[in-house]
Amino acid sequence: MNNRSHITSTIRQQLAAASPAAPVDGLLDESSRDGEFSSAVYAVWHAGTIVHANARGHAVRSPRIINATRDTIYDLASLTKPLVTTLLCAIFIERGTLKLDAPVSHYLPAFDTPDKRLITTRHLLTHTGGLPAWRPLCLLTKAQSAQTLSHIARLELAYRPGAQVVYSDLGFITLGMMCERIGETSLATLAAREIFEPLNLTHTFFNPPASLRETIAASESHGNLYERDMSATHDDTTDDEDDDNRASCFRTRPIWGEVHDGNAHFLGGLAGHAGLFSNIAETVTIATQFLPRHSNLLHDPATFRLFDTDMTPDLNEARAMGWQLAATPESTAGTSLPPSSFGHLGFTGTSLWIDGAHENIFALLTNRTHDHPLPFANINRTRRRFHTTANELIHRLIGSIKK
Repeated sequence: MNNRSHITSTIRQQLAAASPAAPVDGLLDESSRDGEFSSAVYAVWHAGTIVHANARGHAVRSPRIINATRDTIYDLASLTKPLVTTLLCAIFIERGTLKLDAPVSHYLPAFDTPDKRLITTRHLLTHTGGLPAWRPLCLLTKAQSAQTLSHIARLELAYRPGAQVVYSDLGFITLGMMCERIGETSLATLAAREIFEPLNLTHTFFNPPASLRETIAASESHGNLYERDMSATHDDTTDDEDDDNRASCFRTRPIWGEVHDGNAHFLGGLAGHAGLFSNIAETVTIATQFLPRHSNLLHDPATFRLFDTDMTPDLNEARAMGWQLAATPESTAGTSLPPSSFGHLGFTGTSLWIDGAHENIFALLTNRTHDHPLPFANINRTRRRFHTTANELIHRLIGSIKK
């Protein structure tokens, strides 16, 4: 047994005998009492194993109480971007069917226009493509989902491609459609074929079956209130003639067991930017695919450098392929993770950060949008404290073993 394996085995033994009242639990209990979220499930992974994990609070508070467990399935929201869309792009890059610096128009002819020809795959993966951050697609396409790509392609660019980082759902919706074009099948089929099935994931999917609803954390209690408010800021969606369309585009029922994101719901429950559901263990399993010693899906050393290399130097964020880097000022990684660490957030309250240099993964799944009035709580301070506390846990365990 090598030294790293010995350390990991010993950590497992120590945790088995340890008190469950870990500092991380206390931090999350405090945040829950402060009203930041109704539940939290987390995992701390080091060098091949989950060294600590737990569940806190209520996965559902309304219409009834259901406690969160380590098996609770969460709407991962924008974690879909790295865990499905970015991973698929990396697989296609290794196969040679996708070029990082090829124009998007090479794969999607709708982008073959004077302004959009400048946008490359790299631009979309680093949120530097110039596309707006968000638009209410159901409203703007008159509820015609088949018009989504052509509508995005007709939008005026918000800035010159490559000039700045503007986090864009529309960019990753476009990437999802690129993957479908390259893979010649739907995103759901691609994800199952290329990711879920090879990794033997049984609780990770788009559009979870109704039979699993009781095992899923609820998202929002009164429909898409936040997105309805956001849509009102777009002048092109406020015509009186669109009132009926507006009513049909936004749910008013509790969102539980179906995707929270309105654009993903409009697109059939899945898209390149949102729609993925999973539990904590399987979320971590996908995350390990971005680490060279642990990946079953990726093989080229050059591929792994795409995830922790700053592709946006001198811009307003440090972005790698599909991920934000901890070098970004005020990132939710906090100060305890190395600048090369990479991570992502999800609007429902999810978070995932990977410290590749030390083979650490920090996953935190909450449902901050459930049973909470607008505005939803900003939990970034809790995320940073979680990373600091969890990182200290790893260092303390490893330090005690090495002594």
